[in-house]
Amino acid sequence: MRTRLSALVVALAFVLAACGGSSSSTASDTLPPISAPAPTAPATTLPPGCGAAATKSISYTATAKNPGELAIYETPAAPEPVRTMTNPRYINEDPNAPVDLLFLVKDAPVADACQWVEVYLPMRPNGSSGWVKRTDVTLAANPFRIEADLGSFNLTVYEKGNVIKEIPIAVAADNTPTPGGLYFITELVKTPNPGGVYGPYAYGLSGFSEVHQTFNGGPGQLGIHGTNQPEYIGQQVSNGCLRMTNEDITELSKILPLGVPVEVIA
Repeated sequence: MRTRLSALVVALAFVLAACGGSSSSTASDTLPPISAPAPTAPATTLPPGCGAAATKSISYTATAKNPGELAIYETPAAPEPVRTMTNPRYINEDPNAPVDLLFLVKDAPVADACQWVEVYLPMRPNGSSGWVKRTDVTLAANPFRIEADLGSFNLTVYEKGNVIKEIPIAVAADNTPTPGGLYFITELVKTPNPGGVYGPYAYGLSGFSEVHQTFNGGPGQLGIHGTNQPEYIGQQVSNGCLRMTNEDITELSKILPLGVPVEVIA
């Protein structure tokens, strides 16, 4: 299944609902339909033994194959799913804003004839994981990863373990910190106003603010986006999101597929 970067008919402030800060102008309440380009990670043939363990050079994504409810199990031995998640995922429950249900693979063991995949879930608490049946998902290899070092105001992009870009960023204020941990990119939004507070593009992440349980009507989702105030790069100004220049976010939007792991070093 192709990894789509959807046309989103939602308030971006709701999608990336932990991004505002005292040094930002007010975001608009609604956005017209805008499509984003779609970098994709091709389906992969797994190595001998059919495992898919992440390394510093490569990670794997698991995308739901079929529309409808995807069963998530607490363990491979569980007789019933602990929850289900809907494919496609609808941003802010808007039917005009579908995104393929996709996960970062935590482990794909060779036990049990390779029938199961453990995945990180885009939900609270941060770092939650569950198990899906391998037959229900398509695995794809991803050569990119991101490290965001909040203390040094720096975001590093790697491809196959090699540094391809170092990006200065603005980070969250002390009273609304970005929680450290491992996340992954869940969506890419192209904004209708490249000169607005989010710049031309914004990535949604699988993690959430631990301060804002809700924010501007949304769930307090973390994100990475551009800015119309580049003078604040290198400072602590946001409610949880990471900001970079519009030139940098535009460059990333052309190369990074969904599912890229993002390690936040707090």
